[in-house]
Amino acid sequence: MKLNKQDILDALKTITVPGEGENMVDSGAVTNVVTFADEVIVDITIKNPALQAKKKTEVDIMKTIHDKVYEKAKVNVNVKVEAPAKPTNQIKGKAIPGIQNIVAVASGKGGVGKSTVTANIAVTLAKMGFKVGVLDADIYGPSIPIMFDVADERPLAVNVGGKSKMKPVENYGVKVLSIGFFTKPDQAVIWRGPMAAKALNQMIFDAAWGDLDFLLLDLPPGTGDIHLSIMQSLPVTGAVVVSTPQNVALADAKKGVAMFQQESISVPVLGIVENMAYFTPEELPENKYYIFGKEGAKNLAEDLEVPFLGEIPLVQSIREAGDVGRPAALQTASTLEEAFEELTKNVVQEVVRRNTDLPPTEAIKITTMAGCSAVKK
Repeated sequence: MKLNKQDILDALKTITVPGEGENMVDSGAVTNVVTFADEVIVDITIKNPALQAKKKTEVDIMKTIHDKVYEKAKVNVNVKVEAPAKPTNQIKGKAIPGIQNIVAVASGKGGVGKSTVTANIAVTLAKMGFKVGVLDADIYGPSIPIMFDVADERPLAVNVGGKSKMKPVENYGVKVLSIGFFTKPDQAVIWRGPMAAKALNQMIFDAAWGDLDFLLLDLPPGTGDIHLSIMQSLPVTGAVVVSTPQNVALADAKKGVAMFQQESISVPVLGIVENMAYFTPEELPENKYYIFGKEGAKNLAEDLEVPFLGEIPLVQSIREAGDVGRPAALQTASTLEEAFEELTKNVVQEVVRRNTDLPPTEAIKITTMAGCSAVKK
């Protein structure tokens, strides 16, 4: 069958680019259509930098041509991401020299193991040979110092380029900074948003991080002021969302993904991690008991069209390892080491794919207009 260009354009007029209202032909998103017998090449330009928006555009075009024109057509889609023009009068965040990738680890609700996953990804990256840092951005519940067995340590002051900066505490090959280093163990942090944001900015920009391949941000649970402050301060490469399989956690994880995907934020979601996926008793190593439900986070990832990064079992030694300050991924030749290695490899793969397919993320900008503020990207 010989394909007709006008038939292709008519078919594409029935669909829109994700996040845009007008159909992709009339909006000018489709820049070129070329047909050769049963083959068609579609060039399209979109404004949404999210990886999932690019993937959805490709899938929608292929499906529409197959459904409405010719089901056996060979379809090639070339998606170009064109960042919108930068608004004026911006107060925007800045990159940290020497840091290649900033990955935020988030969760919709507390208690799903977000900090545990962060710590174990960090030590696994270090074992792989990467230079790694962790910023404990959970201002009101910092737990990273305990998990890295550095709760009694304090960052030292060092001179960098004539300026005094904090030297992160280091253990297991990972550099760590946390508000927990500056408060007493029994002291509650009772701060309003601006004060918490100021403390975070000091740990981000007044620290001597040096050269890092990855800086992991252990965010607080939920979707709030701290998250916005972080994304105003830094161009985050991508986000990892942690959830357990039960519905109450999945509902909040969905909100977490939605936060990063908002047009005003547009941080690529690298994927979802399912923690406490199943329980295997030590005496019955072949048995799996799905205490919180089976594959809930995996199914959510499929529904939201984001990558599923892996599952971590519910194992007592993970909790014990975190409590004594030696992350479980350091247990050599263990099933936990294998699980965290697989998870970390998937995270690295998604970061590479994101950096290949999409332009660099910009920090959120605050555009001031006639005395009021609006969040912009």
